[in-house]
Amino acid sequence: MMAKVSISEYEQLSGKKKIQIQKVRDGSIITRFDRTPIPSCGTDVVCPHFLQLKWATGCPYNCAWCYLQGTFRLQEYKKTPRIKDMEKMETAVRSLLEDEQNKVPEILNSGELSDSLLSEESEDPFSKRILKLLECQDRYKVLFVTKSINVNNLLTVANPENCIISFSVNALAVSKRWEHGAPDPISRLDAAKKLADAGFEVRLRLDPMVPIENWKEEYDSLVDSIFERFTPDRITMGSLRGLQSTINNSPDKTWIPYLKELSNWGRKVDKEIRLEMYRYLIDKLKEKGFEDFALCKETVDCWNALGLDYKKISCNCTL
Repeated sequence: MMAKVSISEYEQLSGKKKIQIQKVRDGSIITRFDRTPIPSCGTDVVCPHFLQLKWATGCPYNCAWCYLQGTFRLQEYKKTPRIKDMEKMETAVRSLLEDEQNKVPEILNSGELSDSLLSEESEDPFSKRILKLLECQDRYKVLFVTKSINVNNLLTVANPENCIISFSVNALAVSKRWEHGAPDPISRLDAAKKLADAGFEVRLRLDPMVPIENWKEEYDSLVDSIFERFTPDRITMGSLRGLQSTINNSPDKTWIPYLKELSNWGRKVDKEIRLEMYRYLIDKLKEKGFEDFALCKETVDCWNALGLDYKKISCNCTL
């Protein structure tokens, strides 16, 4: 008989080992993201292993560098949004909540394979389903990762404590050029402010940062636009990167010339340029009195060069 919840020993970024949930039932809904190995050299990227809640696949937007273009390249429907059986999703979540093997609080990342808010205008929005399931427990929080501005269902939630909302935003010029079909960054920040004002934990991802002409002015403006509206709970920064499968399957390849360097997670912008961008943004955030920031899919060398300790990481996908 299939185990409802499987556990395994995982090495942590700290070097310690911990027994954690590997998957729930067959793993098609809840499974641990562990594709990024624990870094062993300076060019390896840092990414903690988190639980995925794979309730849907695909995205309604067409950002040029979207990794889903590579992830679903062999599927007939490609990255067209597809919602899974919601009853199966509920069964998996209930099995997780009933399990007594692991009582360590964790995040359920609902936005690794889809935009977390892609079903919000449907008759059966994911947000209402999942938050109803989680309302009588305090072990798990669901992480919504999105570029959507459809937050009306979330605003009806009486108690938002089991919910974290993370908006991906970018400089206006970058968004206009490559985030095809997505709401503009200012609209996303306005939606984020509504949720912050309603008591939600709201995080931002400044990702992927692109060293376009006048990038300092562009990202200056973005940071100012953020703090004019609200103070995020956490900001995670990432630079432009691309797995080879993404590069091969992207119809718009105008972003690819920015990628000069190799890592164990695809091609990246030249390291010195990345460091310049990070240092500039970190200084800007500190000027605002903001200190809760981290890097996404960045190499050990970059973490070290910035004087940041990746072994104590608190990034977008962690509590």
